[in-house]
Amino acid sequence: MSNMYLKKTQAETSTIARDITKLNAHTGNIYESLSIIGKRANQVQAQLKEELQNKLEEFASYSDSLEEVLENREQIEISRLYEKLPKPVAIAYQEWLEEQIYFHRPEEEA
Repeated sequence: MSNMYLKKTQAETSTIARDITKLNAHTGNIYESLSIIGKRANQVQAQLKEELQNKLEEFASYSDSLEEVLENREQIEISRLYEKLPKPVAIAYQEWLEEQIYFHRPEEEA
């Protein structure tokens, strides 16, 4: 998942009430739908964390200087960008509504 993908998402950045009839539209079971969305949210969170750590590692410096102060400002801007992004569960929920999440039931494959 790239940062460009996240900027294009239609996911809400704040908490809003959800229509539960949309949750079980694909599975017929609200609990199964929530489980799938939760698992996807965990994947999104892991991807965001890895991407942020990779970007912040670019600024890793082992010397104290004026350049470090400037780099620190860039780190702060990157962190602020990630703080403004929708929460992983909001992204996963939006993907669910747009039918972008693939899931399968092992018992149906047998």
